[in-house]
Amino acid sequence: MAATTIEREVKIPFASAEDARAAILAAGASPLHGRRLQEDCLLDDENETLRRRRCVLRVRTEAGKSRLTFKGPVQPAAVKTREELETMVGDGTVLQGVFEELGLHVWFRYQKYREEFALEDVVLTVDETPVGVFVEIEGSERSIATAAQALGRGPDDYLLDSYRSLYLKRREALGLEGPDMVFDEP
Repeated sequence: MAATTIEREVKIPFASAEDARAAILAAGASPLHGRRLQEDCLLDDENETLRRRRCVLRVRTEAGKSRLTFKGPVQPAAVKTREELETMVGDGTVLQGVFEELGLHVWFRYQKYREEFALEDVVLTVDETPVGVFVEIEGSERSIATAAQALGRGPDDYLLDSYRSLYLKRREALGLEGPDMVFDEP
């Protein structure tokens, strides 16, 4: 069953995963899900129909499970706000094959190690990416501000960028190459 919600979130950069985790725990948050690798694939057609509409179709795979997400255009707000439709799927690889047969292809891939925490009515994640460490705070606008303050941060620290935008902004400075934001293969 797909869940329709309005997603509200911000990202806040941190120097390290340890610093982010320490700030979250000092704020009183409780662990929800341990650290694991997530691989996200964004899909679109050759005419870039979804990107031109400022929408996202994503297949996320982690720990053998897959989730399909559609995100609508970002709405004007102090935090990143957009409609989100999301559902679990049985096999992300098969689903991507179906999408390819329908004319959709993966145009951007990104990976991150994610760890989740709960603090009152927000979810905080520590996201370790190839372009830095970020705490993502998801909840109502007011609860995001309260949680950010508990981390010693405020609106001037908010990033509303997608991980793709952050990758494009930072890859040259970090000496990264390639179209995708992925960790070096061993």
